[in-house]
Amino acid sequence: MKNIQWFPGHMAKAVRMMEENLSVCDAVVFVLDARAPASSFNPKLRDSVKNKPVLYLFNKSDLADARADALVALLKENGKNALKFSANGQGNLRRLQEAMNALVREKTERLREKGSAKPVRFLIAGVPNTGKSTVINLLSGGKKAQTGDKAGVTRGKQWVKCGAFELLDTPGTMPPYFENQNLARRLAYLGSVNDDILEFDEIALALLEELYEKYPAGLSERYGITGGTPLEMLEQVCRRRGFVLRGNEFDYERGERALVDDLRKGKLGKLCLDGKDDCAAVGLI
Repeated sequence: MKNIQWFPGHMAKAVRMMEENLSVCDAVVFVLDARAPASSFNPKLRDSVKNKPVLYLFNKSDLADARADALVALLKENGKNALKFSANGQGNLRRLQEAMNALVREKTERLREKGSAKPVRFLIAGVPNTGKSTVINLLSGGKKAQTGDKAGVTRGKQWVKCGAFELLDTPGTMPPYFENQNLARRLAYLGSVNDDILEFDEIALALLEELYEKYPAGLSERYGITGGTPLEMLEQVCRRRGFVLRGNEFDYERGERALVDDLRKGKLGKLCLDGKDDCAAVGLI
């Protein structure tokens, strides 16, 4: 299987910008995909954060199952600030604000004692497609109002005013190199890697193999899959979805795309592909 590596030049530039501007940020929110929190964590950014307080936000938790809940609890047991969250629901806004306030409570109290009106600043970081922009829009009321130039902020980036907070709005960034291809594939499943660079047939077959191991009920309910090799399961996807060409040949490409699209839209049920060992491997615990 072809290795997945995707770190275009604009991401390298964005990582440098974030590293340069961490000095003016008081805390960091890492936005993770709750369906693959270890896969969607960029250790490169963790190394840059150093001693700043961090909130690990398990976003898209409405698409994740109890395995994600267990990982949130595990991070908390290991002294980390973690929150299960869904940016699609306004009812979750207060929970996020409370978690962010708790993260910078000491800083806020020091500013208050000094009579300072200086806002508390957060860096919001995440790999592509974890919902980082949705989180920012939720916090800002969808306005994304630019508050003006700040020292050290690279041109083209902006600060977003969110009540008592200011958020550094930055592009999604990937690790420069994927040492663990299992984690890289999970990012590909979920749409965090540019589809154009992927061997989609390999991705779809790997996804079927992993889903059958971890979530066979979802495959059975959606496609009637009860077993077989990954290729045989893909053929069952094609048969169920009607992707059959003349001569009774299967339209594998349409089947592959439909399978991955169903996963991304939550049509295969709630799930979490990462486990404790994956979190340990990337330094989440």
